[in-house]
Amino acid sequence: MTLDVFEYFKNDPKNNKLIGDDYLFVEYKCPIDIEKFKLWTDTPFITYVISGKKDWTSVNKTYPLHSGEALFIRKGIYNTKQYFEEDYCTILFFITEDFIRNFISKNESLLNKISTKYEKDNQIFPIDVSDSLNSLFLSVFSYFNMSGEIPKELVEIKFNELLFNIALNKKNDDLLSFFHSLKQIEKTNINDIMMKNFHYDLQLEEFARLCGRSLSTFKRDFKAFFKETPGKWLINKRLEYSKTLLKNSELNISEVCYESGFKNTSHFNSSFKQKFNLPPNQFRKRHSA
Repeated sequence: MTLDVFEYFKNDPKNNKLIGDDYLFVEYKCPIDIEKFKLWTDTPFITYVISGKKDWTSVNKTYPLHSGEALFIRKGIYNTKQYFEEDYCTILFFITEDFIRNFISKNESLLNKISTKYEKDNQIFPIDVSDSLNSLFLSVFSYFNMSGEIPKELVEIKFNELLFNIALNKKNDDLLSFFHSLKQIEKTNINDIMMKNFHYDLQLEEFARLCGRSLSTFKRDFKAFFKETPGKWLINKRLEYSKTLLKNSELNISEVCYESGFKNTSHFNSSFKQKFNLPPNQFRKRHSA
């Protein structure tokens, strides 16, 4: 199961939260036995750890995150590993790409353009947590102890202050470069999203959200780029991936099935046999001999 982390926090009444038009702010206390899901989000967020430890893994790298540290997580799909020494407590700042674009556009004269460009494949950016940024995180955290409704305008000021603090720190230049890049991006690249995430068991509606499109627009743009429907493309891509796993990994058939993005082994077995003329177990035996 892949958990839609933005919708989970937005709709879960157990978590403290502040919701605005372009942001969501959550305090999340995680029991040690809850981390059982892959996570995906169509809204970028900053995670700042108050206590505990967690590993975040993107397509090409794992980032250990300890108390007092922070990461910027782009929209995408991730694996996490929870450590059981102590409960995990974090503050999550969900900030839409539109909010970041507006922030950069309004403050371009203050935020010097940088010569370096971020690596396109980077999905996660470590954030240098200075003393001032640490104080800011904790000050926002203290809002949860205030009585009454917190004014939307005050929350927006704090989110802008948060982005200023990050962007003006030279140690965060890679992340600032990514912020600047959003100004030139009107729509998320479908090829980039699909090639990185085809092997996750998302619905078409969820892939559309990752690509920043309505379902109908996603289907139209997808077919224009790939020259076939999303459903057919996903099946073929997942089967080719499963074939590679059968040849080059020690995963059992069920593990290959779920790792490739199929929801059940019967559908996987029948689809694989139809495409490659052999069921997965016989295919493995033939190609491992």
